[in-house]
This record gives sequence, structure tokens and C-alpha cells, in this order.
Amino acid sequence: MLDNCKLKSACNLPVIYNKKIHTSGTSNADVPLADPGMYQLDITLKRGQSLAARDRGGTSDPYVKFKIGGKEVFRSKIIHKNLNPVWEEKACLLVDHLREPLYIKVFDYDFGLQDDFMGSAFLDLTQLELNRPTDVTLTLKDPHYPDHDLGTILLSVVLTPKEGEHRDVTMLMRKSWKRSSKLQTQSLRLSDVHRKSHLWRGIVSITLIEGRDLKAMDSNGLSDPYVKFRLGHQKYKSKIMPKTLNPQWREQFDFHLYEERGGIIDITAWDKDAGKRDDFIGRCQIDLSALSREQTHKLELQLEEGEGHLVLLVTLTASATVSISDLSISSLEDQKEREEILKRYSPLRIFHNLKDVGFLQVKVIRAEGLMAADVTGKSDPFCVVELNNDRLLTHTVYKNLNPEWNKVFTFNIKDIHSVLEVTVYDEDRDRSADFLGKVAIPLLSIQNGEQKAYVLKNKQLTGPTKGVIYLEIDVIFNAVKASLRTLIPKEQKYIEEENRLSKQLLLRNFIRMKRCVMVLVNAAYYVNSCFDWASPPRSLAAFVVVEDMLEDEEEEDDKDDKDSEKKGFINKIYAIQEVCISVQNILDEVASFGERIKNTFNWTVPFLSWLAIVALCAFTVILYFIPLRYIVLVWGINKFTKKLRSPYAIDNNELLDFLSRVPSDVQVVQYQELKPDPSHSPCKRKKNNLG
Repeated sequence: MLDNCKLKSACNLPVIYNKKIHTSGTSNADVPLADPGMYQLDITLKRGQSLAARDRGGTSDPYVKFKIGGKEVFRSKIIHKNLNPVWEEKACLLVDHLREPLYIKVFDYDFGLQDDFMGSAFLDLTQLELNRPTDVTLTLKDPHYPDHDLGTILLSVVLTPKEGEHRDVTMLMRKSWKRSSKLQTQSLRLSDVHRKSHLWRGIVSITLIEGRDLKAMDSNGLSDPYVKFRLGHQKYKSKIMPKTLNPQWREQFDFHLYEERGGIIDITAWDKDAGKRDDFIGRCQIDLSALSREQTHKLELQLEEGEGHLVLLVTLTASATVSISDLSISSLEDQKEREEILKRYSPLRIFHNLKDVGFLQVKVIRAEGLMAADVTGKSDPFCVVELNNDRLLTHTVYKNLNPEWNKVFTFNIKDIHSVLEVTVYDEDRDRSADFLGKVAIPLLSIQNGEQKAYVLKNKQLTGPTKGVIYLEIDVIFNAVKASLRTLIPKEQKYIEEENRLSKQLLLRNFIRMKRCVMVLVNAAYYVNSCFDWASPPRSLAAFVVVEDMLEDEEEEDDKDDKDSEKKGFINKIYAIQEVCISVQNILDEVASFGERIKNTFNWTVPFLSWLAIVALCAFTVILYFIPLRYIVLVWGINKFTKKLRSPYAIDNNELLDFLSRVPSDVQVVQYQELKPDPSHSPCKRKKNNLG
């Protein structure tokens, strides 16, 4: 029987372990302990020493799992970027016999990937002295590489027998565990949901301004620098600045704070090398606990292990924009809460906090007919709800293909053109979760208060997979704020998405590009027919309209296909792959640009089409009353003085920012709702309309 404040289920993997114990008193190894019996085991996980490096930067993000009898009974917090971590965490376990050893496994945390194994050991509980603190040093080993030195883990343990009244209580608990172990595991997991739900307490807004005198990594005395940021599991990668030692990035992004005391942002600078692995330029850190909140800090950070400086602006703001609760205590059910939210986003509060565009509430009710991911024909499904960089999780419903979550998630909307993503996973204990299905729902397509059955799609959102999920979503937003936010850059996701070469994706992008080119060719034929006077009225109209609108454009393509240096076969393969990925991405960008222009005029997103019409009408009225030269003068003065008025402002193009909100043809397919099977038709119930 096992019990503990932080209990999770896990499978037992057969491995080889090693141990060495240092006690603070005389050993009790030769005195057999009374067994069977009930014992309390108090463990203090102190620290690790000289752990194995599993990340490319020569560090790891270690955490520790404790297991007894195949059950995971404790999991430590993650210590980022440290090979000598200090945990100082305590766990209290109840053990019904000492025959099972305590297994310790150390892993390197990799967000979105399978965690890397860093070594394991075991502690023989029969070797412990009763009622006496024991300092334990465990040597970590890998059964596949027994000769490798993987470091040590230091513990302090106290083993105490449970007798009398305490024994009766624990025996009662043991019977209860046998009757409802599944329910207990699920309820105990709920206590850990808040840690997994990533409820964040503030925002770290970072503007990467520039680099100064960076280290030259290329043979030409220059570099192609970019910067990587990491805060916990959150990652961000800046754009690449070619051939410079003084790059000007001027990029802005947000990280989320999950702890009151802040954290450490790790920053590394790299040189992009298409032929091989990127070169390391230098590193630095930002200690957020040393920065005051609600204030912008300009930081000039010296790169360690390298040369040069990075210039950044860092702002910490308190926030409580996401939350999770049970369906029975939904915040919007309260009429006062409803009225306050409607007043908060009323048309009268246009200029109050322009970044706060709207409010989103998502009720994750249940799913039906999910895919069976386990050998038993069942799954352990849980649900992830994402809106841009906000990410919340439900609890896990074990051994069920028709789970009921009944959870309510609330978000603040910063961009009404965001897409809500709801993904269902199967919890797979020691391995990364298995994908079961996903839906992507644009906020502007949501019908308030309607419970709908959404057919789950595959990872690419191109076709259906097994199962449906029932959601009820409400959106409240201020249309004027939403329109103004449309003309600024979109929020970038901090989770890096690695580009991969795909033959199907390359072919699809080529076909999309071909369609855009054919549109231009057909337009050229149409214009040419006007000059041929195939239709005299049309040609006469064209002659009047386009008389002064002909321009010649020249596009230069400078490519250096020859490399003076001889590369190995592997480097050539890497170079070819990089070129193919670049071609694939360029085709996607160009095709998406053309498709977005087309979808603006064919009313794919009515909100954006109406916004374009209103903007054109307003511009027409302005031109009627104000001469064009004055408008150009004001526009030019604004552009030329922008850097003087705001030296660290991020350059943007309002037209391109507007087009970035219009979905491409691929995104239209991804966002398209699939009709559920008639057997899954939900009982639709209309709530009070909030918008």
C-alpha cells in the first residue's frame, strides 16, 4: 500500500541499479526488520552532483522520480540548466512492507519531446535503521552503459514503524485503496493539475533590440547571428540577421511567469551555418527576481563564453488572465460577473487598455468514441486547451473512451483573430503522451452559448480521426479594439516549431504557388486582350484607367551556388536539406500571401472584409477633403520621426499585419468544421447570448 501527498501512477521498467549508503549512526544492516508491517518513510531529496549533460548546450534540466512496487510515489520539481541541482524537497510515504526497494530515476525534461534518461539507482529499505535519520548517496547508472559515470543523488531518509491507532488507520486506507485505487489515483492527480495547468501569475515582455560587437564566426569576418531565449519550458528563437556583427532585431515577445518569485531567463547567441551545426557565440542570463514590476528596464548584457553585448528591454507585469474551474462553479453563471464583463468590453471603453480586446470562456464537457491507445483497448485521455501562448490542461480520466471532464477555462483575448486549439492526449506515464485528436476553432467563428460536437482531426488538421469532443464556448470582445489590434504584428508562439522537409508538403506548396502564378498569367492575358481591342468598350475603358499605371520591375537574384571549401558528404546532405527546407518555406510564404489577398476579397472572414471596406471608405472621405500631398507629408513626417519619438519601437507594416490575420487556403481547410456522425448529434442548448 502506498500513499503520499504527491502520488502519480507509473509503470515499472526493469533496470539495473547501484547504491552506496552513508549513515549518521551505526548500521542496522544485520538486524532484520519486522516484515510485514506498516511503515512511514520520510524522504528529503537534497541535491544532485555531476549529473549527465543531455542538452546540446552541455547542461540538463533534471528532475527525479521515486517508485515503489511499480508505482510512482513522488516527482520532484525541474531544475533548469544545472548539473548540480539543489531540490531540498520532502515527501512522506506509507509503505506496507519493505521487500520492495525504493527506485530513483533521474530524467532531463524536454518540453514537447520524450524526456531523456539520466540514470537510476535503488535504495534497499531493509538496510535502513528505524527512527534514525540516514544520509544516503546513490550512484546513478545506466543499465545499457554500466561503465558511464552519471553522477550521484543525495537523500536523507527516516523509516518509522506505524503501530496502534496509526496502524488501524493505515489498514483502513489500505482496504479503501484496494476498493477504489482507480478513483484515488484520479483524485490525487487532480491536486497536481494546478501545477500542470500552467496557471501563470504575470507576463515578461521582452524586446530584443540589437547586438553589439558580436564574435565573428565565419571566414569572412562576420556572422549570421540569432538569439534563443528560454524560461522554464518556454522557448523563443529570434530571426536570423545575415552577415553582421551588430544586428538590429527589434523583436518583441512575451513569456509567462508561473511563480511569484520570478525565474531565470537563459539567453544564448548562435551563428547560423547551413552546412553544419550552428556555432555558439555566447550566453547570458536575466534574473527576473531582481527586476521591479510594472517598469521597463533597459539591459545591456555582456555575453559570457564569447564576445559582445545584447541590448534588451524587459517589462514585468502582474496578470491573472487565465483560470480553470469546475463546470458547477462557472464564473459566468453569476449575473453580476456577466454584467461586469459586458461593461468591461462595451463600446464606451474603447481607449481603456487597448491590449485587453476580449474575454473567452471554454467549457470542455466530454468526449465520445475516442481512439484506443492502450493494449487493453482503452485510453487515459486528458485535454489541452491553447490560445496563442496560454495553455491549460484538464485532469486525466483513466481507462475510458468516453471521458467527462466538465471543466471551464477562461482567457483574456489579445487578438480576436486568434485560433483556439483543443487537443486530446492519452497519458502514457513514463513516455510522452499519445495524440488522440485535435480541433482548431477561430474565435470569430464561435457561436456563443451553443454546445457543439466537434469531430477530432489528425495532427495536420487535414482529416478526421476517431472521436468527437463536446465544447461550449463564449466570446465577448470590443470590435474597435479588435480592429486596432489587427494593424499591429501578431503574437508569436514561444514554442519553437522545427521545420522539417516533407515531400508531400513541398509538392503541395508548389501546386499552391502554381495556382497563384496562373492567376497572374490569366490576368496578364486579360490585360493583353484589352490592347488587342477584342472588346472595344472594355479596351476603351482600360485605356482611360491604366494610361499612367505601367511600371517596370526588376528583381535581382543573387545566389552563390559554388562553395570554395570542400565539404564532407554529411555536410553536403545537411546543406541540401537546408536549401530544400528554405525553398519549401518560400513557396509556402508566397502562396499564402496570394491566397490571403484572394480570401480578403471573397469574404472568407467577414470581419476582416468589412474592416477593409470601412478603411477604404474612410480613406476616400479623407482624400475628398484633404489633398493627397498633405496626407503624404503627414505620413512621411510620422515615418521619419518615429525613431526619434520612440527609439526602440518595432518596425511594422500595417498592410502586411492585416493580411497576416487573413487565413490562407491551407488554414481554411484546417479550421473547417467536420460534420459529426448523426449518432453523435448533441442536444444543443442555447445559453444567454453574451455578445
